[in-house]
Amino acid sequence: MRMLPRRGLALAVTALLLGGCGAGGSPADRGRAGQVSPTAQISHSAGTEAQGAPKQPAQPKQPERPWNVHPASVASLGDSITRGFDACDPLADCPEVSWATGTKDGVNSLSARLSAGPRSWNLAQSGARVADLPAQARAAAAHKPAMVTVLIGANDACARDTAAMTPVADFRTAFNGTMAYLHRVLPGTQVLVASIPDLEHLWSVGRSNVLARELWKLGLCPTMLKDSDSQGADAQARRNEVRNRVISYNTVLAQVCQRYDRCRFDGGAVFRYPFGTGQLSKWDWFHPNQDGQAELARILAGVATSTTL
Repeated sequence: MRMLPRRGLALAVTALLLGGCGAGGSPADRGRAGQVSPTAQISHSAGTEAQGAPKQPAQPKQPERPWNVHPASVASLGDSITRGFDACDPLADCPEVSWATGTKDGVNSLSARLSAGPRSWNLAQSGARVADLPAQARAAAAHKPAMVTVLIGANDACARDTAAMTPVADFRTAFNGTMAYLHRVLPGTQVLVASIPDLEHLWSVGRSNVLARELWKLGLCPTMLKDSDSQGADAQARRNEVRNRVISYNTVLAQVCQRYDRCRFDGGAVFRYPFGTGQLSKWDWFHPNQDGQAELARILAGVATSTTL
């Protein structure tokens, strides 16, 4: 997700904490467990033989390479969620607690669960959008990883206003190009794609916290968090538009991933997960803290190691 101006937020955090604002709040609302739209089945029509041309003998079908549940190395692409932003200190990445490549025992990251060990690379960037994904993929290709993970899209919805959100067609173009590149230059590499979290649910969790509402005024995800305590029709319509855009992005992720034998999508598991106050950063009540990162690791490791998908 997008980072905030460091000086402004740091001063605000200090002032609010010294001022004695509590970090309490009511138990998290579960929010709506919206479903990601079903993916379209991709079909490929066979070409027709030229009239009068001799028929070619049928080629034996090559056996599909089985999905490896213990890849030797992992390269992770994405944004501030994968970088562990605000999970350890305010306005700072904390990759050691990243759900994907973290080394802290309390997280038990994906790479640790898959036995990838030290051969992992966190190439995500705080503030990244899907347009930044091709450059991250090129950086990953240099390492020739056995698995690439992708968690991207929150910043595409977290714009200055709804008109500035990344159009769905542009999102598709960037993600489709990235996947085509990865499968062309790394044909044996597996790709694990996570759905984007439900940003409206994250708003519903943090909005009861006084400090969270004050911090959100500094510009964190304005499309969702602006006027965070408003229940007016305009505010609700804006949040619904953002949520629907996230669902559209997740549909794109699922549809594009489905085209490739060596790609797995989480089926909307991250989107549906009901993050609570105990799993969100105390610095912004929006990014996952260490416990939230551990939940992401658990969810996505379950997808990566499943033998029934």
